[in-house]
Amino acid sequence: MSVKQGELLPKCHGSGQAAREKRRWIPRVAALLTLAIGLLDMASAVTPGWRSRLDDLRALLPMAVSRQASAFTVVVGMLLVLLSAGLRRRKRRAWRATVVLLAVSVVLHVLKGLDYEEATGSAALLAALVVTRREFRAKGDPTTRWRAIGVGSFLAVVSIVVGLVLLRLRHDRIVGPHPLSAQLEQVVLGMVGIQGPLMFVSARFADLVFRILLTMGVLTIVSTGYLALRPPEPRPMLTEEDEARVRVLLARRGADDSLGYFVLRSDKSVVWSPSGKACVAYRVVSGVMLASGDPLGDREAWPGALTEFLREAADHAWVPAVIGCSEAGGLAWTRAGLSVLEIGDEAILDTATFSLEGRSMRNVRQAVARVERAGYTAVIQRVNELTPQDLALLRSQVARWRGSETERGFSMALGRIGDPADGDCVVVTAYSAGAPPADQETPGTAAPDDAALPPEEAKPDETAEPRPRAVLHFVPWGRDGLSLDVMTRDRSADNGVNEFLIVQAVRQAQQLGVRRISLNFAVFRSAIERGERLGAGPMIRWWRGLLIFLSRWFQIDSLYRFNAKFSPTWSPRYVCYPTTTDLPRIALAMLEAEAFLVWPRWREHLPLRRHRSRRCEG
Repeated sequence: MSVKQGELLPKCHGSGQAAREKRRWIPRVAALLTLAIGLLDMASAVTPGWRSRLDDLRALLPMAVSRQASAFTVVVGMLLVLLSAGLRRRKRRAWRATVVLLAVSVVLHVLKGLDYEEATGSAALLAALVVTRREFRAKGDPTTRWRAIGVGSFLAVVSIVVGLVLLRLRHDRIVGPHPLSAQLEQVVLGMVGIQGPLMFVSARFADLVFRILLTMGVLTIVSTGYLALRPPEPRPMLTEEDEARVRVLLARRGADDSLGYFVLRSDKSVVWSPSGKACVAYRVVSGVMLASGDPLGDREAWPGALTEFLREAADHAWVPAVIGCSEAGGLAWTRAGLSVLEIGDEAILDTATFSLEGRSMRNVRQAVARVERAGYTAVIQRVNELTPQDLALLRSQVARWRGSETERGFSMALGRIGDPADGDCVVVTAYSAGAPPADQETPGTAAPDDAALPPEEAKPDETAEPRPRAVLHFVPWGRDGLSLDVMTRDRSADNGVNEFLIVQAVRQAQQLGVRRISLNFAVFRSAIERGERLGAGPMIRWWRGLLIFLSRWFQIDSLYRFNAKFSPTWSPRYVCYPTTTDLPRIALAMLEAEAFLVWPRWREHLPLRRHRSRRCEG
């Protein structure tokens, strides 16, 4: 797609969205002020009040009311701190809860000690939130019961800190020695209503400490219990109806993008254009609405799908972003209002012109010859040609080689292998008659051969039963193309087996009706390549050095080297984002989606665990 063609795409970024972008500072300031008011509430409750005001208050109310108001003020402050994050994301529920709590805070400050200054601050913020209420329209995020663990842990830690601060500030009211361990025990026991080891000089102060600790403990227990017991909202996923419609689009326009088939990942959702002729696949990761690849469907329907995508992101206050789109997709997203940054290149082989001849192919030619001399053979089959027993064996073999490694991939991984619904996928398997005994194998998913472990020296056993040693799994790229999904191998297999399988796939491509094969995605390939050239400037050399350093964890350089062996055609891929300030957050979301950054989520306990296959990418 040329630039002129891209200019024909209409602008689908409405004036309403642009106005919201200009007012992004309002939720941020509101969140910051709410956080400050929450911290002020907690500090105000645990510090001594004005004696003259307390004397005036005693003439109107019993002191028990004042002490209970102090306990409730601490709780309100803790909740305001929690809600500040939701306000920053313009969540409507967070706004409603904050407005109610600020109103309660005003009353509590008056009751606990006639604290007019704190009450005025809460009232002013309450008025500001009411005036700017139209800025807080975002819908709530899908939730799970596991959120209770995070909220409960946060409340417990804050409760303990507040209790220790209270005892530290009023240490003159404690009788006898009071080491930190005794204070900690007093706080923890007080949160569940049990008298601790400390003694106080004043019954009133002892009552105040007891009320504050017990109230915070009840809040922690009730909040955690509520979040743990409430039914979880359904996570976004590809429905059966969406899958059927996506497959129709793939049959018609699947050749446009090598990543089109990966829309069928089960952990992706799709938004449709009003005409239903195009869609955008996405997944929400840490508040980022992350799409992958180009929009799927007719080009003239792309603007409608992009508009719906951006509207959905705005409705939930998610940051819209795209990973791995092509130049055509990048032009369309630019017209939709996003900025574009080149992130790497996709390696594509033309099966008609591919050859092992020439100096540039020497390494591949030698690797393939070495593997063939070791007695390896390759079998290429469509998934629909395999029996259920073969498919079950394939899945178990891949899982065994992967071992305990995290399955990586999102934008260029299907997340499953051997599913009967994916009958047009292609499996390329390497067999070796001279494999070592099974008890000598080391399970795990291998990286490209540059990083593979050297195999153990063993003489081939010609009489041994051929056993699988490596597997490539390709998904369809239209009717005449394949896109690499999974590259996995036995670590004890000979070096060069991955090159051997790719070459065998190219050699038999004509029988499969395949003219082009998409290999791995090389992140920042052009930067690494330019940094190696004679005369490269200091900045590009520094950038290349940083990428080489990061390759220890992300295989950036090794994947580029592996792809470059085959002298492919490089097709650039891009990341699309709203503003530069959003890039760090989007980068973390991309790393999390691709499973390079894994947070503790206890996912293995969830009833609907989704598997993600690994595509070798940086």
